[in-house]
Amino acid sequence: MKPDRIYLRGLTVKGHHGVFDFERREGQDFVIDAELELDLGPAAASDEVTDTVHYGELAESLAAVVAGEPVNLIETLAQRLADVCLADGRVRAATVTVHKPQAPIPLQFSDVAVIIRRESDRDGRGPS
Repeated sequence: MKPDRIYLRGLTVKGHHGVFDFERREGQDFVIDAELELDLGPAAASDEVTDTVHYGELAESLAAVVAGEPVNLIETLAQRLADVCLADGRVRAATVTVHKPQAPIPLQFSDVAVIIRRESDRDGRGPS
């Protein structure tokens, strides 16, 4: 049986990540997609936001990471974002995509992205 999921797609935040000085100085937009795997049964039964991951708060937390401390690689950024997703003990796994639409590539391209999936070492039965 596939787990329940919460998606957050297209979160666009300016960050100063990259290996080049101009990327860190000028910054650029990063687009974040996050997919959380968790049991949504308790929230469906209670109809209470406290029984699920509040996606508005999740978006704010992810945006703070993107706008925060610069890193060289979007792989590192993706790991930091996955850590934020997994901080809620109900989340069993998280898949995070970091798109870098203005990557410094001297050719026409439609997207550059890193996708990582991380699983919690908890059993998903609540905060640990």
